[in-house]
Amino acid sequence: MQDDLNFDVIVVGGGHAGCEAASAAARTGARTALITHKISTIGEMSCNPAIGGLGKGHLVREIDALDGLMGRVADRSGIQFRMLNRSKGPAVWGPRAQIDRKLYREAMQEEILHHANLTVIQDGVEDLIVEDKKVAGVIGESGNAYAAKAVVITTGTFLKGIIHRGAERIPAGRVGEKPAIGLSDRLYALDLPMGRLKTGTPARLNGETIDWDRLEMQPADEAPIPFSYLTDQIEVPQVSCGITFTNTDTHETIADNLKQSAVYSGAIAGRGPRYCPSIEDKIHRFAEKTRHQIFLEPEGLDDPTVYPNGIATSLPREVQDEFIRKIEGLEKVEILEYGYAIEYDYVDPRALDSGLQVKALPGLFLAGQINGTTGYEEAGAQGLVAGLNAVRFGRGEANALFDRAEAYIGVLIDDLVTRGVTEPYRMFTSRAEYRLSLRSDNADQRLTVRGIDLGLVGPERADVFHVKQDALKSGRAVMQSVAMTPNEAQKLGWKVNQDGQRRSAWDYLAYPSITMMDVESAFPEVAALDQAIKSQLEIEAMYAGYIERQKDDVEALRREEALELPGDLDYAAVGGLTNEVRAKLELIRPATLGQAGRIEGMTPGALTALLAYVRRRPNRKRTANA
Repeated sequence: MQDDLNFDVIVVGGGHAGCEAASAAARTGARTALITHKISTIGEMSCNPAIGGLGKGHLVREIDALDGLMGRVADRSGIQFRMLNRSKGPAVWGPRAQIDRKLYREAMQEEILHHANLTVIQDGVEDLIVEDKKVAGVIGESGNAYAAKAVVITTGTFLKGIIHRGAERIPAGRVGEKPAIGLSDRLYALDLPMGRLKTGTPARLNGETIDWDRLEMQPADEAPIPFSYLTDQIEVPQVSCGITFTNTDTHETIADNLKQSAVYSGAIAGRGPRYCPSIEDKIHRFAEKTRHQIFLEPEGLDDPTVYPNGIATSLPREVQDEFIRKIEGLEKVEILEYGYAIEYDYVDPRALDSGLQVKALPGLFLAGQINGTTGYEEAGAQGLVAGLNAVRFGRGEANALFDRAEAYIGVLIDDLVTRGVTEPYRMFTSRAEYRLSLRSDNADQRLTVRGIDLGLVGPERADVFHVKQDALKSGRAVMQSVAMTPNEAQKLGWKVNQDGQRRSAWDYLAYPSITMMDVESAFPEVAALDQAIKSQLEIEAMYAGYIERQKDDVEALRREEALELPGDLDYAAVGGLTNEVRAKLELIRPATLGQAGRIEGMTPGALTALLAYVRRRPNRKRTANA
């Protein structure tokens, strides 16, 4: 095979998962190819024009901490930055930004098209090359055969994608782009466990025909907080979003036409995302509600298109015309593109190992919506891990794994490969057991050293990280070196225990009623510290006591995870297991005892039997992290 068609890693698809997978593989020094139908749509935001949110913002920060692209690109294209959940503790703060679609696409293409070790090829992928029961490359629509040691498939909603709008059926991966048929057939032929899921999108509106004066407006934060640890400040102009609501007239129109919805007519078999339902679902499931909130989100600084977040639909065009124009402020709106539902194939993620490799076909990795997830952030996180592990597979190295106590990325992947999905998976902070330590503000402290060790992090980020770590270390030392007695603190109006014990500024910050501003006023040494460092230290001090107590739980988790289960373990030989448990273990083939314990239906007795059997095996391994 000619050298220009021969690579270490091939990534199929130029969406959010594909871009992160290709970049991650290339950053480790692997000769990487990104193959996509259209180079012009690399980095396209297919659905809502936003990045981040609750749980999702944590994933973006973690991708960035590992030197991924999404955070930096969002900072170059965000037109409304807001920190969600500010009224609650920092552990559940959710960085989010409205995005200018054009700026995001242009910034992502600039990153990808000028990336070291990365070749971008415009071609469709119709088949896999399999040799000696391993993936050895792909076959393009062009007829070209592209060779690789590993392949990452990130096809989003393109696998036999069908757009549904009322009675309309349009084969497409998204509007205007054909689906991937041959590749889907190939995956079915591998006897992988597959199914159908669906997601939806609302109509796109002409913002120049919206009556904005009648609506409540939501501005950006006064001081936008970037996603990336490399971004000093946001330079893109910031805009406001509008807020409106459905009403009883809207609901009546939708209810009267419910059977014309592709979802309720029986035309769609796949399940949709529970946490992002269509407007038909909302009307049907929450019939007692008289209105539902809609955010009118601009799609760009020089683009009049508005995304009405909250009214995804698969109703016919004429019904969309009717119900949308019954919403306040939208009575005379022009609809630029009608909403639709899209149904597509996915692979049951329990067919993957914890490195996102298909167990039945070594060298094949999957990332993004093909694994049953929804959202750009979940896709990007998987792409990064799949791209990294595809390189490691080609080099004969073990998977790099992220555990649940280390990152939301670890929570995401463990949930997918252990529990599978029955509907599109979305990340929430509530899914993480250790969210007090897995905060969005400290993703770099948790993961950048790991990224350096894995070869993912370049010199610029490493330098910035080390400078920040030195500043934090010095700041902690300052705060722990200055102190006062409870009596002195009381004279300042601080409510503290009068036990005579002298406490440091760091200790006082742990009190809920004492802020960094209070400490600064009492200790000039603290006031002199950099503002960003003080903000970080304030959060750390606030959670210090809780995190110390949580360390025991984390250590218990890691002790549990430490016992690796052999990939060839014969579960039929393990006594004391029910047929149901044995079947689930055979299907999932958990990598560790801890992962086995999270399988639905697993009992303490079954875990004990499994532990005893594995301990009796000679030459067993003790750890699972690479």
